[in-house]
Amino acid sequence: MTDTSPSYLRRLGTWDAAAIVIGGVIGGGIFRSTSTVAERTSSGAELLLLWAIGGALTLAGVLCYAELGARRPQAGGIYIYLREAFGQLPAFLFGWTMALINYPGSVAAVATTFADYFCAAVGLPLPWVKPVAAAAILFIVGVNFFGIRAGSRMLNLFTVLKLAAIAMLVAAALVLARGHLGMALAPDPVHQARPWDFLGALLPVLFTYGGFHYLNDLAGEVREPQRTLPRALGLGLAAVVLCYLLVNFAYLAGLGHAGLAASHAPAADLMHKLFGEAGARVMAIGIACSTFGYCSIAIAGGARVLQTMGADGMFFRAVGRIDARSRAPQVALAVLGGWAIVLVLSGSFGQLLNYTTVGEWLFHAFGIATLFWYRRRFATEPAPYRVPFYPVLPFLFVLTVLGVIAATVFDSPGDAGMSLLLVLVGVPVYLVWRAWQRRQGPA
Repeated sequence: MTDTSPSYLRRLGTWDAAAIVIGGVIGGGIFRSTSTVAERTSSGAELLLLWAIGGALTLAGVLCYAELGARRPQAGGIYIYLREAFGQLPAFLFGWTMALINYPGSVAAVATTFADYFCAAVGLPLPWVKPVAAAAILFIVGVNFFGIRAGSRMLNLFTVLKLAAIAMLVAAALVLARGHLGMALAPDPVHQARPWDFLGALLPVLFTYGGFHYLNDLAGEVREPQRTLPRALGLGLAAVVLCYLLVNFAYLAGLGHAGLAASHAPAADLMHKLFGEAGARVMAIGIACSTFGYCSIAIAGGARVLQTMGADGMFFRAVGRIDARSRAPQVALAVLGGWAIVLVLSGSFGQLLNYTTVGEWLFHAFGIATLFWYRRRFATEPAPYRVPFYPVLPFLFVLTVLGVIAATVFDSPGDAGMSLLLVLVGVPVYLVWRAWQRRQGPA
């Protein structure tokens, strides 16, 4: 009996796919959290070097994901790789941790950041933040109900607005610092970091580079995926690295290393310094656009993981359905969006994100590790794309991720312990789910 259920259509081109990479990585972090990196470095040159190193390490992971995506150009990303290489339990644990906890938690957190800046830009009072965040999630889910083309058009628009905000920020800094740009790289007499602080500063850098895996979640809707995925991942991350280096140079040029380390909102502070309150408001709009675009990608990518789990019988079968007309996973979109709205309104997403950070990076390590299995299992089969410098690059990325996890455990043992506990709780959930399925019989 042939399967006649609807499937995804390949409608995303190279620019659409690259925009997913850019939008998935550049959220709100680069506009707010770079002061943490400045606190742990001693000069502007050191800070820029860290962002370059973080970009190079992330590129190693991106190239590995490019080969994995080219080998298995299906919706679901890491879930698919783990299921094929290591079996159903590791794949379920990934879906349990990420699609049911981390993805909606990150959507709730970033949607709230969007609402904070949107309300500040248009003058709405604080009580409006949660309703605006919930409305933004509802709007994104509604647009994605019409299929990936509608979602990608919205994403492309917000990616352009995001890049425009970055260009405006960099231009403002160059105007503000004209005549003494060399001071941006000078040593900071206030912050003299210890040698081990440099490694600690790499943690927030790598976290800010996270999100490049969302394109692999949507691989089932990319045209000519064997060619488009590697190209889009490479082009997208190259654009992100360039943006991050330019933005950090802008902060250093406009605020100085000490000023950046002391700032809690460097982008807004920089624009306020040059244009006053109007400048800060314009930057708030730019950050709102950036965070809105990220939410769009996280909802679309997370829904595809949920849909794949449902189709596999690892979640409710209804979630695995694809709408015949729009070719969108409408039930999965509604489930993920609805859960994210509950988290927004309850305000309980902050600890969820803290509790899933270690699990997220652990699954990144296992996801890349599947590349060794694919290379051995399909050694005689031609691959449309192969990561260069194999096995050095995947080994380097896995080693780096494990180092990040170890540093996180050392820095925040409580959150790290809860993160690992949440992953392990998925084991009895998986066993109960499988037992319930066997009692229900075949679908």
